[in-house]
Amino acid sequence: MTSHCKFILKASSLLASLFVFLSATITRAQDLTSNVHIGFCYPLSTNGAEAARYVNHASFHVLAGVSKEEKSFSFAGISNVVKDKVSGFQLAGISNTVGNRVEGMQFAGIVNLSGKEMKGFQLAGIYNDVEDADGFQFSGFLNRTKKVKGFQAAGFSNIVTQNAENFQFAGFANIVGQNFKGFQAAGFVNKVKDINGFQFAGFINVARKVRGLQFAGFINIADSSDHSLALINIIKKGEKSIAVTTDETQTTLATFRSGGRILYGIIGVGYNWKPEQNHTAFEAGFGAHIPFSNSFRINTELVQQYLEHWHKGEYYKSTIRILPAVKLGKHVELFGGPSINFSSAETEAQMNLVKKDLWHNYHNGDKHQLFFGYNAGLQFIL
Repeated sequence: MTSHCKFILKASSLLASLFVFLSATITRAQDLTSNVHIGFCYPLSTNGAEAARYVNHASFHVLAGVSKEEKSFSFAGISNVVKDKVSGFQLAGISNTVGNRVEGMQFAGIVNLSGKEMKGFQLAGIYNDVEDADGFQFSGFLNRTKKVKGFQAAGFSNIVTQNAENFQFAGFANIVGQNFKGFQAAGFVNKVKDINGFQFAGFINVARKVRGLQFAGFINIADSSDHSLALINIIKKGEKSIAVTTDETQTTLATFRSGGRILYGIIGVGYNWKPEQNHTAFEAGFGAHIPFSNSFRINTELVQQYLEHWHKGEYYKSTIRILPAVKLGKHVELFGGPSINFSSAETEAQMNLVKKDLWHNYHNGDKHQLFFGYNAGLQFIL
């Protein structure tokens, strides 16, 4: 046999071997795809011990199922475990665990652990954990992510280690490690590095830089914020002042005003000096600066005042004030102006605090009045 013939035989043998190898590989790859995967608990299923290597279009398991990928629908009474990714609809009585990516809708009675990315809708009775979430994420207790873009809600807390965007709600706390853009609300506390949008907390907001509106039931803390509304606002680049004020009822208060360049909060305590009153006074509210020059501005305020006669009767007054203010140097400001007031009085002495009014009536023994008044004071800007 010539060398030329030997070369042809060797080449033919090599091609035949390659064909057999490719055929086996293709057959094997086809064997790892299943239209329907049914089982009781791994490995008791139609895919057996090799279940973790299968790509399934639909899976149904009484207790727990294992697979490489789910393309359309997967259900397990207790748990689904998917090594790579899930597309479509996934439901488990207790938990879903996905190694890489979820795209679609994912529901678990207790926990979803979704690897690197979730895009779509994710719901868990207690806990969701994923690196990047894009879509809707809801849990009864806690959501934990690296990044969020979309809608995130938790019964207790949302924890995002980097950035969050759009809408975030938590019954207790939102904690964002970097920046937030959108609407953020929590029952107790929001903590974020920088925020661009609206931040609401039942008790406290903590941020570095705020672009937008920051509202808290008690206190806001920030490096810079022009629009912070809370009873106390600790803004590093904002304004804080202590004032002594008086009004038409001869109630004198020591007040603390704090906020940003525009909005601020007010708290105060004092006393009504009329001999027949002997009332301790408390005040709380919000205000806004309207600047006209470096030495003149108008402060508009909405406040609630309360006079307490130690269980002998209570007096409430809601007030809107317009207070022109003039600076007498860098730290001293003199202000005063008209107010419109609505009051509710229980005792006869309280009912006589204001003699002239625009309107009054009596209801269940209390006197309600609408009247004009004034407020004036001197404040020291810290």
